[in-house]
Amino acid sequence: MDLKLTGKVAMVAGASRGLGFSVARGLAAEGALVSISSRDASAIAGAGERIAGETGRPILSTPVDVRKAADLEAWHQRTVEKFGGVDLLFVNAGGPSAGTALSFDDAAWTQAFELLLLSAVRMVRLAVPSMRARGGGAIVVSTSSAVKEPIANLALSNVVRASVAALSKTLANELAADGIRVNQLIPGRINTDRVRELDTIRGKSAGTSAEEIKAGYSKTIPLGRYGEADEFASAAVFLFSDSSRYITGASLQVDGGLVRCV
Repeated sequence: MDLKLTGKVAMVAGASRGLGFSVARGLAAEGALVSISSRDASAIAGAGERIAGETGRPILSTPVDVRKAADLEAWHQRTVEKFGGVDLLFVNAGGPSAGTALSFDDAAWTQAFELLLLSAVRMVRLAVPSMRARGGGAIVVSTSSAVKEPIANLALSNVVRASVAALSKTLANELAADGIRVNQLIPGRINTDRVRELDTIRGKSAGTSAEEIKAGYSKTIPLGRYGEADEFASAAVFLFSDSSRYITGASLQVDGGLVRCV
């Protein structure tokens, strides 16, 4: 199937590893021109070299702290200068600290807001003018199963990501007339460094191992296992493609059936 992504310019945040890396690689494999970012300069440079080597596509790598407006602006400017504009945007950021709602001070809540919600607003604000000028585009917002069912000991993520989900739906309504589609992609328990880190934290708290935590969670997933990052990326690539041209404002769960709500 031709997904008609060849030559499309994509900005992918948080792409040095995990879900963002797999999305960037998936888009490049489909012929997109991909601009990637993450906070660690050496890690994002290495990720770009790896994707370019695997796909044969040019990759622009930029170190970006998504909490800083100036970093996001510089990344957008570099992308436009190299590739001529922006057609696709993958909104993504790392997770905030684990903990209960009342364990965090005002600074922690502010940092989570800047990391997850304000960064998303800023990324979209930068990309939309180019999308409008080019006749449309697609935005995929990565959140978490926490937007459907709050996750124990992840209060910051539960609360702020729910706001990101609301932002995604709001933008879908506001940008549809410009031919810009906005969809939310919800990962369940995907086998990434972040999920392994959380399993380790839970294991230490429970006096057990990360492997036993993973085994216990896997039993609660109807498909019986954690997902792989490439499986999540395939869903993202679909939402970016013309094959989903009549889909906007949707929330797609990539969770093996984990989320129980209707």
